[in-house]
Amino acid sequence: METRIVDRPAFRLVGHAARVPLIHRGVNPHIQQHIAALPAEEHLRLKALGDTEPGGLLAVCDDLDPDYDEGSELTYLHGVAVSAGTPVPGDLHVVEVPAGRWLVIRAVGPYPQTLQRTWATAAAEWFPFNPWCLRPGPEIVAVPEPMAGVGTATCEVWLPVEPA
Repeated sequence: METRIVDRPAFRLVGHAARVPLIHRGVNPHIQQHIAALPAEEHLRLKALGDTEPGGLLAVCDDLDPDYDEGSELTYLHGVAVSAGTPVPGDLHVVEVPAGRWLVIRAVGPYPQTLQRTWATAAAEWFPFNPWCLRPGPEIVAVPEPMAGVGTATCEVWLPVEPA
């Protein structure tokens, strides 16, 4: 697991959003169904719209319950990051993201297990030993490199942070 702190100017997350329950283990079928309902052309349109980091198609969780209770609702957005001034088509949901710092955790392994372990490792092993804490904002997962094999991925988890 590689980590870095990144300063980002304000940007926007744009795409297709749905309210879904939080599921801690395994694939979330509600998110899976949401993404599967989008036509293939829509993924290409979103990819073409993205113009800033984090790059590529993104899995965004916003409006999370502060206690991360299993079954609590969150807003899931399947989309991309765009610069603050990028025009956005009116049919897309927009999440305004203020300037700030981000903890970026890069991990490689079986998907989605590695992604879920990354969150747990950050909470149990990274935050207690570093002078940072979570701040309000969306949590973002980018998959910058295509699957290396069946069920394997390189993921970047972007968490909004501030000095503790």
